[in-house]
Amino acid sequence: MREGRSLAFYLLAGFFGLYVLFLYGPMIVIFALSFQGPQGGMTFPMNGVSTHWFSKLWDGGGIVDIGAAFWRSLELGLVVTVLTAAVSTLAGLAYRRRFPGQNLLFFTAIASLIVPSIVTSLGIALLFRLIDAAVKAGPAWLADSYTTGAGLFTSGLAAHLTWTLPFGLLIMFAIFNRFDGRLEEAARDLGATPWQSFRHVVLPLILPALIGVALFGFTLSWDEIARSSQAIGSDNTLPLQLQALTTTVTTPMIYALGTTTTGVSFVVIALALLGIALLRSRQNRHGSDAGKA
Repeated sequence: MREGRSLAFYLLAGFFGLYVLFLYGPMIVIFALSFQGPQGGMTFPMNGVSTHWFSKLWDGGGIVDIGAAFWRSLELGLVVTVLTAAVSTLAGLAYRRRFPGQNLLFFTAIASLIVPSIVTSLGIALLFRLIDAAVKAGPAWLADSYTTGAGLFTSGLAAHLTWTLPFGLLIMFAIFNRFDGRLEEAARDLGATPWQSFRHVVLPLILPALIGVALFGFTLSWDEIARSSQAIGSDNTLPLQLQALTTTVTTPMIYALGTTTTGVSFVVIALALLGIALLRSRQNRHGSDAGKA
């Protein structure tokens, strides 16, 4: 006979429900208020339903160019995604064999997870200022035309990679620690080159994890503020623009911006999950066909 659930179960379930509401309630409220009518305010009750504030947002609101900041963040996020996935994969392959200084290199790579983000940002900004000073003290033909080396894809990219790479490394190390090297040996015995064994054996097996690493890279870069604050250069990313707008904008346009940025994150997550599901389905189908053969 089935036993009924205890009172403790319902109490814990209710507590968990309150926790989820506390966690996602503000986001849901922002989503709802972003669709206020043209005469709507920053609080409930809503005064009509429209997409008026989204159109105002992309017009710039007369304050900043949100569209340009959006594309800057998107471009930077894509570059961070590619570099995080590539470097993490290469590091995972390298750490399959022991080499001198590997522990020091590993702990140095993940140290940025412990160091406060603002300290990392200040350190990178200071490094580029020292580089600027050294260049300006150099030959006149170079110093006269030189402004600064800090920018979106220099100091900004470096700051974001200090945040995304440790997560990518930890994921790929875990994947390769469980990887069966006999599969590569079998491919080599059949005459495959190292590149062919990686392309046709290793890569298909680690691809779902690689998509997860790419997802981490993009989402962490997309909403990063602290590490961008001092190192991004003269062109702000979208999160920095959002932070600046919170002190000047008193209309639901700020909610529309929050909804847009969150929506992009959800789209990327959905695409990553869809890609992983398709890869697993393909692997299961190939495994089933091989079993029948």
